[in-house]
Amino acid sequence: MGRKDASTSRTPVDQYRKQIGKQDYKKTRPMLRATRLKAEAKKTALGVKVEIYLIAYTTFVYML
Repeated sequence: MGRKDASTSRTPVDQYRKQIGKQDYKKTRPMLRATRLKAEAKKTALGVKVEIYLIAYTTFVYML
């Protein structure tokens, strides 16, 4: 009986997190890998843009 009462005291946020965790568990391994690689690509994309702008700027300055 105590077990049933304990489950009702969960907050809606905890229930939501548990539900999301179950959904992520159902995803296939390649799908999770693709999601991770996509997130990493977003992080490094800004660095690549900055490098390109710096190279273009230095090239422009040396031409003058």
